[in-house]
Amino acid sequence: MKKFLLLILPTIIYVLQANAGKLTGIVTDDKGNPLPYASVFVKGTSKGTTTNNQGRYFLELDEGTHTIVCQYVGYTRQEKTIEMHQETVTLNFQMPLQRTTMKEVVVRAGVEDPAYEIIRHAIKKRKEYENPLDSFTCEAYIKTLIKTRKLPSKIFGRKMQDEDRKQMGVDSVGKGIIYLSESLTKIAFKKPDKIKLEVVSGRESGTNGFGFNFPTFINFYNNNVNIFITQINPRGFVSPIAEGALNYYRYKFLGSFIEDGKEINQIQVIPRRKYEPLFAGTINITDSDWRIHSLDLYLVRESMLEIIDTLTIKQIHVPIGPNMWRTKDQIVYFTFNKMGIDATGTFLNVYSKYDTLPQFRKKYFNNVIIKYDTAVTKKSKYYWDSLRPVPLEPEELKDYTTKDSLFKSQKDSSYSKRVIDSLRKQQGRITVLNVLWNGFQRENFDPQHPTTLIWQPLIRSMQYNTVEGLVLNAEATIERKFPESRNRLSFTPHIRYGFSNAHLNAWATVTYVKRTFDWDIDGSTASRSVWSFSGGKRVSQFNHENPISPLLNAIYTLFLRENYMKIYENYFGSVNYSNRFDNGLRINGNLLYEDRIPIENTTDFSFFGDKSKAFTPNYPYEKIGEQFTQHQALIATIELQYKPGQRYIEFPNNKISLGSKYPTLALTYQKGINNLLGSDVDFDKWKFSIWDEINFKLRGLLKYRFDIGGFLNNHIVYIQDYQHFNGNQTIFASQYLNSFQLAPYYANSTTASFYAVGHLEHHFNGMLTNKIPLFRRLNWNLVVGSNAFYVNTQNNYVEFFGGLENIFKVLRVDAVFSYLNGKTGTFGLRFGFGGLLGGFATAGNNAPRSRPN
Repeated sequence: MKKFLLLILPTIIYVLQANAGKLTGIVTDDKGNPLPYASVFVKGTSKGTTTNNQGRYFLELDEGTHTIVCQYVGYTRQEKTIEMHQETVTLNFQMPLQRTTMKEVVVRAGVEDPAYEIIRHAIKKRKEYENPLDSFTCEAYIKTLIKTRKLPSKIFGRKMQDEDRKQMGVDSVGKGIIYLSESLTKIAFKKPDKIKLEVVSGRESGTNGFGFNFPTFINFYNNNVNIFITQINPRGFVSPIAEGALNYYRYKFLGSFIEDGKEINQIQVIPRRKYEPLFAGTINITDSDWRIHSLDLYLVRESMLEIIDTLTIKQIHVPIGPNMWRTKDQIVYFTFNKMGIDATGTFLNVYSKYDTLPQFRKKYFNNVIIKYDTAVTKKSKYYWDSLRPVPLEPEELKDYTTKDSLFKSQKDSSYSKRVIDSLRKQQGRITVLNVLWNGFQRENFDPQHPTTLIWQPLIRSMQYNTVEGLVLNAEATIERKFPESRNRLSFTPHIRYGFSNAHLNAWATVTYVKRTFDWDIDGSTASRSVWSFSGGKRVSQFNHENPISPLLNAIYTLFLRENYMKIYENYFGSVNYSNRFDNGLRINGNLLYEDRIPIENTTDFSFFGDKSKAFTPNYPYEKIGEQFTQHQALIATIELQYKPGQRYIEFPNNKISLGSKYPTLALTYQKGINNLLGSDVDFDKWKFSIWDEINFKLRGLLKYRFDIGGFLNNHIVYIQDYQHFNGNQTIFASQYLNSFQLAPYYANSTTASFYAVGHLEHHFNGMLTNKIPLFRRLNWNLVVGSNAFYVNTQNNYVEFFGGLENIFKVLRVDAVFSYLNGKTGTFGLRFGFGGLLGGFATAGNNAPRSRPN
């Protein structure tokens, strides 16, 4: 039956399309050169297509008389009337350059250019046109093409092999298509801000991927224009018709032309200053109603463009009803030339089938913003040939044919013994270098019982401290996946040996990850739960948020004779449970038992430093006068974390979060249980936290985190269970928004009934520094902020910092001034990672989290 259906499928499609004719042709300029991505559509409708890179198009039309419009920015629009029957009709367009007239306007020196008056009218109408429809639906055909023109012989130090080029689909110099996809997405909108994208079909050359399915909505009626991801420029870009656009742009009237009885004003857009997020190019504004008719705008590096070198946007707007216009075609081009990689890309969006009076079922708009059809990647070649509004170019057709054929061949044979044996062989032998320095990962490639072994390299895991001396760590993880349920089970053993104190510590963790995904009439619900069981004997820092990394502590110990890290041994057992729901709620629970054993310094060795300088004791000497006594602790922790307004992408078998415009809230309660399993502790501790970031676009990005908490009961509290404030005494920045860059590690630890903590930093993202010639050329950005905690008048701390980030795209340097307990301030520099490709610190591992297991 299946073979029979496959045989008759082309016939069925042909019959269904029998009452439609095919219109085809080529669009060129007046010299015969093809015009890529020209808009071709039926007059009075949004039904249309776009030419490909060779200027060719095709369009399926019903029988009858149709007026076909061809439009291209900078060229005179043309209309032709045709009679369609059941055969193919060829209709070519030769487009002359747009000839504008200056009417009776005379532009003279000292007199305002008439473009300014037109722009003022457009600015007044901007709000009305920003979201003119109460609701609408439409379809978007999206094609993404990325090509390389040249590739280096090495990428990140790794030599490009012939096999690498073959898999990428490029020739010997690195020229070719590296990514090609197309998709059909249904778009629904309802005021004030409800939106849903339903991805009906997606295709990605050489894979079974979904393709690039999200329409790149670029709305120039918005004051601040967002393009793709924030990394291109987190501040966004100022629209040429934004409320304050006249402060950013100069305009020049190029003339006007008549199109379909309407006068169109052509205006050149010129940035007033370099190194501002501003467009350049032309924008065409209709006369009397002052709408965007079309535009051709571009950005360059001097426009504060990040990652890519140039970006060009072309749009054509058409009427879809009385006094209603929407974008019909949008083309975005980009170029990238860095690290020897020379690449170009095109994102084509063709919008059609606008419905301005849609009817939505109840609960249609929910927290799922993007939804993939369950058969999104299962469409046939015949489906795509009948759907595609833009003809494939020869190189695109070749790319699909070659890569899809190779993918199918590999997929069909992927489970054969020969292929599995080949894949295992390609992993290579496990060498001494793998064990000591590189580490390794090995898979069994069993489709029914996929198992992975991961080994952490011994030398790179080595540590040094004054208690254990040289420390050897051995760690491996073996993970088993269950393909049908998508659950995972892993086992991770650890062995740690200190050569100075001759202590051997060994512990292990078993983790089970379970995913659930259920469907009902209103959509899907998803959750991800994790059970983790750990036990053995280990070494822990007194502050379980690990304010200093072992590597950094080793460097300071060996070269500066500063042993900041304070540790103890413990026999422990831990059960941890977490569950993440798709309503934005997350639950974490932990039950921990520790038999805590004090350990002392056993070595005085260092490479450099004043040898007469003694190392500090191995306990928080700033807070306690002597080493703690061995004791047992049974501690239960529960944390509720909630981020309201969470939005999701729903795939056929899972969901992923898109985030929310609201902050994250967390409430943590911790109980020290006395007289159970020999536990000596007795306390109750709570904490409430809120954190988020707010993008002020041109004014930068604000990040904050605030905590309040305290001890409800502090009858028996050992130093490990104090409330610690993550300090830092190294020149390397500790975790931003969760630490204090100049504070001591333990001097302010407390068991008080109340404390408050605040972290605030503002990233200007080019604001202000774009006025300083050197900084704006280097694209270094200003960051300022403050960190503080307060327990009482004798225990408080505040620091203020200002610095530069995005240095070489990854580095950040801060000058920090601090005041501890109201005393005279101290000053220090802190170096970390911050910018386009960095946003973290190096001194510790104290990211916000619950108690470790």
